[in-house]
Amino acid sequence: MTQYLSKEKVEELKKRLQELKTTKRFEIADKLKRAKEHGDLSENFEYAQAKDEQEKLEKEIFDLENLIKNAQIITKPKNKNVVSVGSTVSLKQDGKLVSYTIVGSQESDPLNYKISNVSPIGKALLGKKVGDKVKVKTPKGLEIELEILKIE
Repeated sequence: MTQYLSKEKVEELKKRLQELKTTKRFEIADKLKRAKEHGDLSENFEYAQAKDEQEKLEKEIFDLENLIKNAQIITKPKNKNVVSVGSTVSLKQDGKLVSYTIVGSQESDPLNYKISNVSPIGKALLGKKVGDKVKVKTPKGLEIELEILKIE
């Protein structure tokens, strides 16, 4: 599945990855070294704990590298006639005006009106045009109707 990310989010993930590959790896290597000094590794709790930390760290590094490598950078859509990832959509919802920005799942923040392209509302809006009405079933089971007023 394509992961949509903003340029800022990719930079944030790259910084995190660099920290994990340097600082965190050195910290765990030091823990392993100190634990080995205690002797018998088969019954060494500190060593086992450090190895678990190392395993989790390497998995996080692997996952971040894959996420960054496979990410599709969100750019402002050139076609403002159709809702796509990166669009800000002004809607009428239950008689109220609301605007959502369609983002990738890594950056969704519904409290700040950033909704994921895979959320029920995000999925329903993708590919739609100004004037379209869509009905969406929310996770709570409610059905809401949205009318697209503007796409930016």
